[in-house]
Amino acid sequence: MGSGGPGSGWPLAGTLLVAVAASMVAGGEDCLWYVDRNGSWHPGFDCEFFTFCCGTCHQRYCCRDPLRLLTERQQRHCLAF
Repeated sequence: MGSGGPGSGWPLAGTLLVAVAASMVAGGEDCLWYVDRNGSWHPGFDCEFFTFCCGTCHQRYCCRDPLRLLTERQQRHCLAF
């Protein structure tokens, strides 16, 4: 088939979709301040481009694994409890 055949746009479309999704996930999801299990206070910090805050209520770090993402909403929920 020619250049316009089925599936010809999928590599580009897939790359674009991943880039848009990553920017939406990474946009503004930095680590807020928190208190660890020992009661020590830790200041908030910004994650680098295409990384986001990961971890738990008591331990936070930057990563690229969306399954470990800790949104700012979840982080604020940690502060309430």
